[in-house]
Amino acid sequence: MGKKFFERAYRTTEQKEVEDLYEDWAATYDADVIENGYMTPARCASALASFLVERDAPILDFACGTGLSGMAVAEHGYTVIDGVDLSESMLETARKRGIYRALFKAEPDQAPDVAPGDYAAITAMGAISPGAASAVYFDMLLACLAPGGLFVFSYNEHTLADPDYTSRLDNALEKRIVRQCFHEHGDHIQKLGSKSSVYVLEKLV
Repeated sequence: MGKKFFERAYRTTEQKEVEDLYEDWAATYDADVIENGYMTPARCASALASFLVERDAPILDFACGTGLSGMAVAEHGYTVIDGVDLSESMLETARKRGIYRALFKAEPDQAPDVAPGDYAAITAMGAISPGAASAVYFDMLLACLAPGGLFVFSYNEHTLADPDYTSRLDNALEKRIVRQCFHEHGDHIQKLGSKSSVYVLEKLV
């Protein structure tokens, strides 16, 4: 079952298709990714914990899905976590975890309805990639942060091979819109042999 959804994810491009994919996957998503050794949320949360000292600082968990990413953040002691996702079925599971202050349904191809400064950090764990959020979300999410805010995200191997995604990161660094605080390449989904890069950026302007 899980293999079908993993394969479908990397063929999906339009945001409405992404929403449909995760609606269909919601019932078995946790079991599928945990069984295959989904490492990226724990790696992202650990990186965040190295730079965001205040455990009551507000955090937005973008594309939070069923809440596995929020759980990883909460395990480091963070207490004010909001989540946003395209899939209402995924959000229903996330609500049951009891770790989120608020959860919001996202609209395809639209930035979260937040103002710069609302959140000290935004996380996007396994979220900005082909088959999930399009490359434009990199810029959208950065725009939601005030100077000093942290952007914690991962790029899997499919994303790292796509210049539409990598060029946005390069551009933000070259123009000194952000400072790279952390970068680590490691396991993404162990049993699939996939890797991802985890980044922590600090918004400068």
